[in-house]
Amino acid sequence: MPNIKNISSLRQYTSVLDEVQNGSPVFLTREGKGKYAIIDIDEYDSMKEALWGRLFEEIEDAKVEGDKYGWISLEEIKKRYNIDD
Repeated sequence: MPNIKNISSLRQYTSVLDEVQNGSPVFLTREGKGKYAIIDIDEYDSMKEALWGRLFEEIEDAKVEGDKYGWISLEEIKKRYNIDD
């Protein structure tokens, strides 16, 4: 179950920070809407590594596909998607 608190809970920030665990972030709301997430730094590092890893996998897949099927010029991309300089 998510740990959700109003941002005013930060008045006792040490007790809020004590609740932050790896895999168990604390979510803060402002005016009834989700606004912030406090996560463990190890979890943040893991998420960052996973996202960067996935990005590089996608780039490598695109390169392999471009090499296999051919590349599209920048001018062709602009033309296809109606992009003006």
